Amino acid sequence: MEYVMLILPLLLAWLLDRWLGDPTWLPHPVVAFGRAISFCEHRLNKGRGRFLKGMLTAVVLVALTYLLTCALLRGASFYVSPWLEAALEVILIFFCLAGTTLVREVRDVFRALDRSLEDGRRQVARIVGRDTQALSAQEVRTAALETLAENLSDGVIAPLFWYLLLGVPGMMMYKMINTLDSMIGYRNKRYRRFGCFAARLDDVANYIPARLTALLMIGVSGHPALWTFVRRYGRAHASPNSGYPEAALAGILDCRFGGPHDYFGEEVWKPYIGQNDRPLTTQDMEQAVRINRRVEVCMLLLIVLIQVVGIMI
Repeated sequence: MEYVMLILPLLLAWLLDRWLGDPTWLPHPVVAFGRAISFCEHRLNKGRGRFLKGMLTAVVLVALTYLLTCALLRGASFYVSPWLEAALEVILIFFCLAGTTLVREVRDVFRALDRSLEDGRRQVARIVGRDTQALSAQEVRTAALETLAENLSDGVIAPLFWYLLLGVPGMMMYKMINTLDSMIGYRNKRYRRFGCFAARLDDVANYIPARLTALLMIGVSGHPALWTFVRRYGRAHASPNSGYPEAALAGILDCRFGGPHDYFGEEVWKPYIGQNDRPLTTQDMEQAVRINRRVEVCMLLLIVLIQVVGIMI
């Protein structure tokens, strides 16, 4: 029974994600996270002391997320039943995994491009933060595949890593950190001071998961020699983390990522990853999706193995 209660919620949640993705009709905790962040940002991101106010905002929201999740799960187990706690764990883990939704979105980008460039630009705008109005077809495909690789780390491996370390509360805590970074972690005039701490906190939370993601991608691709490529280009990226999974995918596909992007009207130059600036195709996208799916399964098996060994010891 102990094995079942430990492993079953994770496996059921992953299967739910594979089946449903993120249904638009289902209320999502990240929406609540976003509203809380927006509430604080609009009231505190002004005047003096913006860095300190941004730091306190991040610390308080992250701590509250962890503590409230702990209280919810323990209350369910103590006052009702351990089975209710397990059911809540399934739901919360499911909310924290974002593998299937992005795979669907990336496939939709390539299908939209088959119809027209404008359709492709509109579709890729759903999954990237950059301005997409002037992107070429090649840049649209590149943006979609870069996001797919980065999301494998942010949306799957990192949440599972924090689940392994701190359980479901750790997973929810990570999602708050990631949401803070996606909303206020930009280096532009508005967020540079207020969101600085949130961005650095996200860097710390993703440091190991990003490198683990790249390692797993290389492992499932069957090309261990690519690690040299990943180390070279991953470290050259402007981000201390996202360059690693992007470099792994660029190496596997033998293509080039990076270059100039527009964020909120400001040009941001991302160093090139790889040298082969060849046209990207639907076959490249399908290969990238297969890599993502295999990495997810490997990470799940790794967690189950560690948990079972932990119980036995």
